[in-house]
Amino acid sequence: MDIQKALIVFDALSQETRLLVFRMLIEYGTQGAPAGALSDRLDIPHNSLSFHLKHMSNAGLVLSRREGRSIIYSANFELFTGLIRYMIEDCCRVEFASIREDRKRGSSVIELMNCCQPKKEKRP
Repeated sequence: MDIQKALIVFDALSQETRLLVFRMLIEYGTQGAPAGALSDRLDIPHNSLSFHLKHMSNAGLVLSRREGRSIIYSANFELFTGLIRYMIEDCCRVEFASIREDRKRGSSVIELMNCCQPKKEKRP
């Protein structure tokens, strides 16, 4: 992933409703969910949800497929994994975070060092 694509994806996620929709699509996994189910669970009007899904689709975050009369939406896990990998490999310093492949599990493992630990203040 390059910086321009990352910016497009971050822009799409930088709005509360879209972030909530994306989080819900992650919960549904690769099978996804119809727009009506998303609308009902999040209490978002259908036309508003449609606008947000289109924005997310244009960024590549959301995939859609037709099943009968329904359109099923799902998170684009490949793109999102690429975004996380981009953040770790291209934006973090190796002494703070790294990614390694776990061949036994067939997955990537993100290792965070002490970069995220708040420093303890010294008391007088």
